[in-house]
Amino acid sequence: MELMQGSVNIYRDIVKAKSEKRKLFAILIDPDKIKIGKIDAVIALAVGAKADCFFIGGSFIVNDVLDEAIAIIKASCNIPVILFPGSSRQLSYKADALLFLSLISGRNADLLIGKHVESAPFLKISPLEIISTGYMLIDGGVPTSVSYMSNTYPIPDSKDDIAVCTAIAGEMLGLKLIYMDAGSGALNPVSGSMIEAVSGAIEIPLIIGGGISSPELARKAVISGADIVVVGNAIEKDPKLIAELSAAIHD
Repeated sequence: MELMQGSVNIYRDIVKAKSEKRKLFAILIDPDKIKIGKIDAVIALAVGAKADCFFIGGSFIVNDVLDEAIAIIKASCNIPVILFPGSSRQLSYKADALLFLSLISGRNADLLIGKHVESAPFLKISPLEIISTGYMLIDGGVPTSVSYMSNTYPIPDSKDDIAVCTAIAGEMLGLKLIYMDAGSGALNPVSGSMIEAVSGAIEIPLIIGGGISSPELARKAVISGADIVVVGNAIEKDPKLIAELSAAIHD
């Protein structure tokens, strides 16, 4: 499908895909975990499988590595690169867009608005497309780097009502996307019932990530209502899954 390749307005294309009931596949690349030399293989498989976009980010990335990883992707293909920053320091003009994340599932003021104030002057003059995103951590069965680094508790996986109310609040605040994440290496992905409940309660696009380790789980997420499915850890372990994941999401 390659929906967003060459796009000048990534968010517009995401909304258009949602309106047409087309599902999108995002490959998460964490330069902390994937050696620069291995990115070429992932890119080639992503192009062949018609992945829709790359998310790039991690907990401990330094800017030199981030810039290098983005430059390699941009030189190899025209699949859009969207920053998924683990901190306000992970910013690069080389990407196409940035998910401006507000951690709405926690009560850490720095991650709701504090870090945003620090990065706003940089982003104001940047060429990046800024996409405000309500970020919700969901309990995936194990402690994650995000919950530790953010000093917040994830929403319990059985509390669909809390997830729904949190997502609705994010939409009412004017956020453009909701991103529910069980975290890298999660034992359990976000449940189908929670995805269905949140998807049915909001009008804006819904991103689901964390713990999606097979095409079957990816397919379950889109059937339940995910608009974008993000896979990272499983691809780091076995890049050959990309084609099967893409087929499960797009078909």
